[in-house]
Amino acid sequence: MPDRVVAIGDLHGDLGAARRALRLAGAIDDKDHWSGGKLVVVQTGDEIDRGDDDRAILDLFDRLTEEAAAAGGQVVPLLGNHEVMNAALDFRYVTDGAFRAFASLAPGHAHDDLDPSQRARASAFAPGGIYAKMLAKRLVTTRFGGTLFVHGGILPKHISYGLGRIDAEAHAWLSGGAGAPPKLLTAEDGPLWTRMYSAAPGPEECKILKEMLNEAKAERLVMGHTVQRNGINAACDGAAWRIDVGMAQAFG
Repeated sequence: MPDRVVAIGDLHGDLGAARRALRLAGAIDDKDHWSGGKLVVVQTGDEIDRGDDDRAILDLFDRLTEEAAAAGGQVVPLLGNHEVMNAALDFRYVTDGAFRAFASLAPGHAHDDLDPSQRARASAFAPGGIYAKMLAKRLVTTRFGGTLFVHGGILPKHISYGLGRIDAEAHAWLSGGAGAPPKLLTAEDGPLWTRMYSAAPGPEECKILKEMLNEAKAERLVMGHTVQRNGINAACDGAAWRIDVGMAQAFG
């Protein structure tokens, strides 16, 4: 277990919010370069959609991953459901500004059915594209000590299926080596989509969470995905930590 781990929730295309969170954590300096030393930062997905800055945020975290590693720290950005939606060319939450941010990239001919303003983004995010390959380096889940991190949630059946197997299937698809997206990446009860613990878990949901944690030999689960209007909070006797605070401008 590292000396210090900071988890940051959904950023949704707000570069200013991302910078403020990273600086509050002591992770970056005023020039946006790594200053955290051996600090570990986990970002639990949904860096994109709803705001104009999503390309800049992806680029920032990709660069910080390398800078942190060189300094003995770690930056671990996870996949969220919105990253997977974009790789599947579901652009319903993309702003006009976010489409324009990708206009400098060459659009591919495979996306002639899309509006011309969307084609460059589609080429970047479609499996095998430059940003899809960037996302392919990301995990669905990660773990430090007794703490698991994920975007949506982890169910007992995900442990049985294999968290490493889920990561491998996501990598293969985003890299362009598989046709359809893995079912667990798009399933309503998959690790990127479930709100079993992040909404309003009752005794039954907490029981399921404890079962999952026992199987994983972990103590707690940290997740984003569902905006917590009263700030970061715990549920299920501290076994579930919900860290999506709606910090992006899109949420006011």
